[in-house]
Amino acid sequence: MSKPFRLSVLDQSVAVSGRPHGQSIRNTVALAEHCEALGYERFWVSEHHNHPTIVGTAPEIVMAAIAAKTERIRIGSAGIMLPHYSPFKVAEVFRVLDALAPGRIDMGLGRAPGSDGRTAYALNPAANERPEHFPADVRDLIAWVHNEPLVDRHPFAAVKAFPQGDTAPEVWILGSSDYGAQVAALFGLPYCYAWFFSDGAGGERAIQLYKKNYRPSARHPEPRSGLCVWALAAPTMEEAQHHHSSRVLSRIRRDRGLLGPLLSPEDATRALEAEDQERITRIRESAFVGTGPEVTARIEGLRAHVGVDEMAIVTWAHDEEARRQSYSELAKGF
Repeated sequence: MSKPFRLSVLDQSVAVSGRPHGQSIRNTVALAEHCEALGYERFWVSEHHNHPTIVGTAPEIVMAAIAAKTERIRIGSAGIMLPHYSPFKVAEVFRVLDALAPGRIDMGLGRAPGSDGRTAYALNPAANERPEHFPADVRDLIAWVHNEPLVDRHPFAAVKAFPQGDTAPEVWILGSSDYGAQVAALFGLPYCYAWFFSDGAGGERAIQLYKKNYRPSARHPEPRSGLCVWALAAPTMEEAQHHHSSRVLSRIRRDRGLLGPLLSPEDATRALEAEDQERITRIRESAFVGTGPEVTARIEGLRAHVGVDEMAIVTWAHDEEARRQSYSELAKGF
């Protein structure tokens, strides 16, 4: 029997047809309360910009709202897109979050823009120069978050991030390429691979690279890795595939550069009649969709095959109750 592992949630505050964007944000907070009651380990929220489908633009603010509504579940960013920001400002924000929920904050960091090039420039006119500084920014951020000395002769060596306290955020590196795996290994940090970005293409290699090159740190003597997968569970396969139709259409249109709110399963099913049926079949067959036992078996199989310690689940559904039910079905299996 495989050893128990941690199961967590990623929520992206997805726009849904017929619903105000604000409701998507409020649903994220409500889902965090639901998932805490179900026993999930972590609840992470994403950062995207100028994206008509994903309207979660400020994870640190959503995290604060979740902190006020929960008591046990860990709360994290997946991630903070560091090239947009000053590492010092990020350290201050997360020190405040840790003061609101001591010992429950995860700081997931990413290098990708979470947007297009023009939007990245609007966020930070120096954004094109920042990705190359990512390792140094991570190094400085770790020091500020933990109230540790910066490297010798650092120009900001006398600057401290407040408020300080007995606990600190847990830093993770997130990614969908070998690069993030290498940065996480270099600093001895936990690493989570976004398997759902591309159905895992390159994911197994990235995890192996991370473990092979891992440099033990004081806080993490051993590597700790995770995968985030897209999944949807329902009482029957037919019901699960019905709700999955919204995601299938969204994915096909995304690949053509067409972004917008998630359509209802009924509207999506009608629209899919005009799409490539072979492509639809491939998407449906590869997706983690089905009854709770079917989906949990696939998640556990992937975890054991790749050899990671944690799994995170991201679920899109037009019907919010169907999405909540999916997390309930998966919680039963784990």
